[in-house]
Amino acid sequence: MEYRIASISGDGIGPEIVEEAKKVLNKVGELYGHRFHYEEVLMGGISIDTYGVPLTDEALETARSCDAVLLGAVGGNVGNSRWYDVAPNLRPEAGLLAIRKGLNLFANIRPAYLYEGPSDACPLKKEIIGDGFDMVIVRELTGGLYFGERHTEEVNGIRQAVDTLVYSETEIRRVAVKAFQIAQKRRKKVTSVDKANVLDSSRLWRSVVEEVAKEYPEVTLEHMLVDNCAMQLVMNPGQFDVILTENMFGDILSDEASMITGSIGMLSSASLNEGKFGLYEPSHGSAPDIAGKGIANPVATILSAAMMLRFSFDLDREADAVEAAVRQTLADGFRTADIMADGMQPVGTEEMGDRICERLTDSLK
Repeated sequence: MEYRIASISGDGIGPEIVEEAKKVLNKVGELYGHRFHYEEVLMGGISIDTYGVPLTDEALETARSCDAVLLGAVGGNVGNSRWYDVAPNLRPEAGLLAIRKGLNLFANIRPAYLYEGPSDACPLKKEIIGDGFDMVIVRELTGGLYFGERHTEEVNGIRQAVDTLVYSETEIRRVAVKAFQIAQKRRKKVTSVDKANVLDSSRLWRSVVEEVAKEYPEVTLEHMLVDNCAMQLVMNPGQFDVILTENMFGDILSDEASMITGSIGMLSSASLNEGKFGLYEPSHGSAPDIAGKGIANPVATILSAAMMLRFSFDLDREADAVEAAVRQTLADGFRTADIMADGMQPVGTEEMGDRICERLTDSLK
C-alpha cells in the first residue's frame, strides 16, 4: 500500500524527532511492503519566518490532500522570541489551532502509560504507582474557551479581557461517542470530567454525556469535577481508563498525566476527525533550549506514528510492531537524557531511532 503523509517538522526539536519517526515508518514500509510519501509543510515559527503567518492557506490545503499529518512541534520561548511580539493570531501556536479547526480535528486522543522499564523516572511514590497505570485522555479539541469570541478593552479607564466558553450539544456528543468507542475496546470505563458545580457549559456537557452513555450500556460512566480529577491523577492514577473532557481541562490534565509517566517525551497523541484522517504529534512542546543538541527523546513522535498506522491506515499489525519495538528498546536499557537512570545506556535522538528500527527488524526474524 502507498500513503501520503503531510510532514510538519515545525520548530525547536521538531525536525529532529520527526526525522526519527520517518525513519521508523520507512523501516515499517521496508519490512511490511508499504510506501510512505512525505509532503513537506511549514507551520509555526518557521512559517512565520518564511511567509509571515503561522499557517498559509496553501499549507492547509496540502495537509487536507494527504492521508494523514505527522507533526513535530511548534513555537519557541515565549519570553525570548521575535515570534511572540505580535498579535496572538500571528504567533506560532495559532497555526496549530488553525489546522485543527481547518481539518475538523475535534477529538484528541492522548494515551498515558507507565512503561515498566523507565518507571523509576515517575515522580510518584511506588506505593501510589502500584502495578502501573494505563489511561487514555479524550479531549475535545475545536470548541470551548480556546475558540470562543475574545477581546480586550478599556472600561472606565480599566483594561479588561473577555474570553467566551461555548459548547453545543453536537460538539459534546461527537467527542463523547469517540470516548465510549475507545472504552469499549479497553476496560469499559469512562470518567467524564467537568466543572458542573459552577459552569453552564459543564452542566450541558454532563447531560449530553449521560445521553450518549445510554447507547453503551456495557461501559461504566462516572463524573468527576476537574479539580478532583487533577488530585486523583497524582493520588491514584490506576483508577482511570478513559478520561473524557473539554478543551481547556483536557489541555491541562493531559500534560499532568504525561508527566506522571516520567517524561512528557514518551507520550503520543492523535487528533481525529469523523473519518480516518488524523494529525499525529507528540504531547510535548518544541523544547528550544535543547534543539540541535541531538538529545531530544523521539519516542513520543515514533509512538504517534504508530497511532497513525493504527487509526488512519488500519495497519494494526504494523502499529503493534512499532509499539513492541519501543518497549523492547526501553527494556534493553536504552535511555535518552530525560529518562536516564543508573545502570542504563545513554543514547541520543538518532541512536534511539536506530535502536527501535533494529528491534523492528528483529521481530520478523
